[in-house]
Amino acid sequence: MNHVTSKDGVPIAYERSGKGPPLVLIHGAAADHTRWMSILPELEKHFTVYAVDRRGRGKSGDVQPYAIDREYEDVVAVVDSIPGPVNLLGHSYGAICSLEASLKTSNLQKLILYEPPIHTDVKKNYPPDAIDRMNSYLQVEEREKALIVFLQEIVGIPQNEITMLRSLPNWSTRVSTAHTIAREEASVCSYIFNPPRFSRMETPTLLLLGGDSPPFFRAAIEILKESIPNSRIAIMPGQQHAAMETGPRLFLNEVTGFLTEEKG
Repeated sequence: MNHVTSKDGVPIAYERSGKGPPLVLIHGAAADHTRWMSILPELEKHFTVYAVDRRGRGKSGDVQPYAIDREYEDVVAVVDSIPGPVNLLGHSYGAICSLEASLKTSNLQKLILYEPPIHTDVKKNYPPDAIDRMNSYLQVEEREKALIVFLQEIVGIPQNEITMLRSLPNWSTRVSTAHTIAREEASVCSYIFNPPRFSRMETPTLLLLGGDSPPFFRAAIEILKESIPNSRIAIMPGQQHAAMETGPRLFLNEVTGFLTEEKG
């Protein structure tokens, strides 16, 4: 693993592999750089991939108190350490971090955002006690139970996809990072997306959406499309929030097609 030092002194780890234009990958909640295992071999054929461990997991450091703004700076630290311009792909919570980081660096070539959970008029419809139950499980170190509550009830991933995710080699990593879910869900709830801040953004941006994803993700993507001038939506039929595992070919086709085309 390689490291860069973020603005607040925290070391941020990443695994570098492949050959070609640089592509930085920022994973979402309850994950680390192994989140991309299923598609990494194909990405490595086209890009030099920088798969990041976000702070608080893997080989990256952490500091208290937590603030999502530090995660923006972490992404910038990685992007700015690479001879550019750099492509940046963020998933879920990592997509919020990537979106905000895009305003803090001039080293971007293209940006891909896969279902960032920004607030819209379409609210998440999950049981009112879901977060309390998740936190209760975390307090007694029942991390897997907390993770399943988060994935199934809060994110809206269906049971068949959760069963598939549990069969993957990196499930144990997801479980081990479950303690970070609570702070990130709190940050999502307090994050305010301000469209005018992105009105002059010039970076070509691809907005990925699963065709079967919950309405709140679709609403978020549509708001981003209206707010980012040089952006477009790509819908992956039959997919939801984990297309890199459930529909890897669809996911790769959209990502590599966008990044390798001459015009964004």
